[in-house]
Amino acid sequence: MSQHYHADQVPPQGGEGEHDRPLSVSARLGRLQFHYSGKFRLLQLADVQEGPKVSPDTIRLIGAACDAAKPDLVVFSGNQVAGYDTAYERTFRKRRWSTPLDGIYSAGLSMGGALGFGGASLKRSSGPQDGQAAGDRRKPDRRDAERVRQQNIKHTEDLVRRTVGLITGPLVERGIPFVVTYGNHDFQCGLDTDQMDAIYREVPGCLNPEATVAHPDRVHALIGSALPSQTAFVCAPGTFALPVADCDGHGVVMGLVLLDSGDYARSGGYGSPSAQALDFLAAAPDLLGNRSIVFQHMPIPQFYDLLKPVPATTAYAVQGYRSFDSRCYILDESRTYPGSYLGEGVSCPDEDSGEYDLLTRNRGYFALFAGHDHRNGFVGRSGDLMLGATPTCGFGSYGPVPSKRAARLFEFDIRHPHHPRTQLLEFGQLVGRPGSHKVYTFAMSHVPTSTGDAVNLLRRPGFLAGGLTALAGLIASWGSTRRR
Repeated sequence: MSQHYHADQVPPQGGEGEHDRPLSVSARLGRLQFHYSGKFRLLQLADVQEGPKVSPDTIRLIGAACDAAKPDLVVFSGNQVAGYDTAYERTFRKRRWSTPLDGIYSAGLSMGGALGFGGASLKRSSGPQDGQAAGDRRKPDRRDAERVRQQNIKHTEDLVRRTVGLITGPLVERGIPFVVTYGNHDFQCGLDTDQMDAIYREVPGCLNPEATVAHPDRVHALIGSALPSQTAFVCAPGTFALPVADCDGHGVVMGLVLLDSGDYARSGGYGSPSAQALDFLAAAPDLLGNRSIVFQHMPIPQFYDLLKPVPATTAYAVQGYRSFDSRCYILDESRTYPGSYLGEGVSCPDEDSGEYDLLTRNRGYFALFAGHDHRNGFVGRSGDLMLGATPTCGFGSYGPVPSKRAARLFEFDIRHPHHPRTQLLEFGQLVGRPGSHKVYTFAMSHVPTSTGDAVNLLRRPGFLAGGLTALAGLIASWGSTRRR
């Protein structure tokens, strides 16, 4: 896609050659802003979920997706860090509150590492742990315990810093800014979100505003960031809002809201956003002055509005999760877009937090996209709100077959900015065959029956890809004709 800029709006980036300029047009303009072509592009990376040893295929997909999409901004929508990795056994916590199972689980991590089952863990020394001499039998006092705790936390910070450096490396190399929110596994490494936020902000291009200066109703200038003319509204680590300007940088066309959607509920199942986060969500449309799209880790119960209850014997049906587990579902094709697929039940909180009502109140939001369910890739509409599930882009955890692991591209048009086009940029199309010899499983739980497919936003389909798409369309058309 061609882009046009005013020369005085493109700051020098350390060289005169084309390769010295950031790939992100917004990075050249100094703020999140629609191009003079009338376009704005964003890339969502969901559930990277890697330990300190990041899979090379994960890095290959991130880099290839950035090259193909040329996004203004990348959104990491939670669970970047596999907090349960054996490398974090010294600081691991299953829940934010203590449970009797933590010690048992940590022991299991140690045993798994010793037996070689912790595939992503780093090799650790076999000597006495926590700095104690083998013959030292004295009972440690509180100062000793605190010293050991701080040492372990620092060790975990270094490991997380390594993971963050690897997964953001392709962005830094290409000059693409990024933002981050958190999921239900990030914190399990033992770091709080403010500690992880500080690590991400060490990376060039991170736009996460510092939450210690949070005044949700005040605008915060991101001076010193990759976008020095960008502003933000800050609530908490992983919860903030960024305005996106028009082509001249004067008016706000739309907002990007990142929301920390919570992790686990004490009553069981998954948690919900905090009351503070929900209050911020309610206030953001007025603060930004326009409608917004939300990115968060956890889907909300209304994602089931895009599914159709069916008998358990129905082909490709999946069982719902917890509150919805009494029924089986397939995608409702009357509510979802072509190219969507369902690979597992939507794992949402048991309780409705009221988030959907906030999103649809006064038409303050036009879309919500989540991750969490690694094998789901669908988009649809519930009322006036676009809802979307993005599959994992990582190779360190469960998910679809390697070829279906993907990043999600969004293209916004200045003529109708609240109706974006989106598509998955899949590993099989961008990269080809994986370099890993791991075994992956995938159950494709939806076979599209509508003719055609989602639009190709890259606009450069290869001969083979185009042929396969056409063949799929003919098969779908023939199948629908037979059913009629």
